[in-house]
Amino acid sequence: MTATVCQVNLAACCDQGHCYRRRVAVGGVGDERELLGSTLAFLREAVLRKVDGLSEEQARWTPEGGLLPLVGIVDHLAHVEWRWIDGAFQGEEVSRSEEEFLATDVSLADAVARYRERGRLTDEVVRSVSSLNVHGQGEWGGHRDLRWILIHLIQETARHAGHADATRELLDGTKGT
Repeated sequence: MTATVCQVNLAACCDQGHCYRRRVAVGGVGDERELLGSTLAFLREAVLRKVDGLSEEQARWTPEGGLLPLVGIVDHLAHVEWRWIDGAFQGEEVSRSEEEFLATDVSLADAVARYRERGRLTDEVVRSVSSLNVHGQGEWGGHRDLRWILIHLIQETARHAGHADATRELLDGTKGT
C-alpha cells in the first residue's frame, strides 16, 4: 500500500495495521518559524499516535532488556519541552527527574493531555517571540537562540518517535508513523 492511498483511504490503512487518526502537515514553504513549528507538531503527533488505543497496562509495557514504556516517552517529551522552553529559553527554574522516563505517577490519559498542553504552550511562546535569533534567558540556555532550541526539540522528539515506533511494534505489531 502506498503512502498516497493511506492519505486518501484511512480505513484501508487501518486494515493494513497503519492507523492514522490525525495528520499534521509539515509545510514546505513559508517562513522558517512555520517550518520548524510544523515539523515539531508533526513529530509530536507521531509519538501520540503510538499510544492511541492502548490500555494503561500496554502503555507501561517494556520489551525485555530495554526501551522505555510508551507512557514514559510521552511524559519525558512533555518535560523536555518544559525544560527547554520555560527553563533554558524563558529563564524559569526547572528540574529533571528519572521518574519522568517511567511515568509511574501519571495515567496515560494525563500524560497525553499534559504533552498536548505543553505543545500548545511551546507553540504559543514560539509565536510570541519577535525572532528565532532571540537568545535564552536561562542559565544553560543563554548562549542558545530559539532556533537552536527548536531544532534540538525536533531532534529529541524525532529520536523518541523512533523509539516509540519500535516499542509499539514489539508490543502489538502496529507499524507506521
